[in-house]
Amino acid sequence: MAKPSLFRIWIAAARLRTLPLSMAGIVTGNALAISHTDFSWALFAGTLLTAVTFQILSNFANDYGDGVKGTDNDNRVGPKRVLQQKLLSKKALFNAIVLMGIAGLIVAMGTIALAFGLEEIQRSLVFLGLTIASIFAAYKYTAGKGAYGYYALGDLFVFVFFGGLAVMGSYYLQTQSLHPSVWWMALTIGCLSVGVLNLNNIRDMENDTAMGKKTIASLLGGNSAKTYHALLLLTSSVCLWIGLKPFADSFWHYFPVVMVIPLLFQLYKTLKTRSPIDFDVLLKPLALTTFILSLLVLVTQLLVQ
Repeated sequence: MAKPSLFRIWIAAARLRTLPLSMAGIVTGNALAISHTDFSWALFAGTLLTAVTFQILSNFANDYGDGVKGTDNDNRVGPKRVLQQKLLSKKALFNAIVLMGIAGLIVAMGTIALAFGLEEIQRSLVFLGLTIASIFAAYKYTAGKGAYGYYALGDLFVFVFFGGLAVMGSYYLQTQSLHPSVWWMALTIGCLSVGVLNLNNIRDMENDTAMGKKTIASLLGGNSAKTYHALLLLTSSVCLWIGLKPFADSFWHYFPVVMVIPLLFQLYKTLKTRSPIDFDVLLKPLALTTFILSLLVLVTQLLVQ
């Protein structure tokens, strides 16, 4: 079998299928701020680009960290990674992590400057600190000593960064304030994002346990991990309804709630699934459902004024 081109190798390492989920929180936060008089589409684009850059950085770091530690091996159920297949060297992948970190920092700094200008130094420094924390979290998920993804902390960090920081941070950058109900929407996206990670961890549970990688799924075991998954999806559904209420001026603003239907269907399939490999096909539908939900919030807030 011929070796894929270098371009295809880097595309595989970037894991483009993960990008919609990384954008969901940003889209949601901006959507809730869209009626604000000073709403900026340039700022929207800047936060989206920052999220995408950090996600690719995280994917490179995940490939690198699990590859170096040997967690990505022939016993792993999920897709084979580029370092695992020796398609890229450790040095090349690490250099790509550094470059994406620098690129993400530059994009984030430009976005922060656009939001606050030169006058709001204190707020700019706070968001700069959050940017650096995001870069550190993206790298330390599986890479380096003490990688928190090996100590069952991945769910917490995904919840904080994909839900809390993405939704509330992007809303704050647009409005420089925080509406209490934004917290409910952050909970919605955060729980769904953790749900995607949980499916990933259920799929890889046996190999992770053998390699000493602790995840919430491996600590709970198969059946309890499914119960945990049900709680995540059901909590997100309730929070969605509560979170939309203060931003709803018409019936159509509640239209995103329709996404609860595919969520419940996906939950049913998850509860029925037994084989680890079958959990892999459940990842994409949940990630896309989360992204489509965020788009529906954007469209309804934009068109129904």
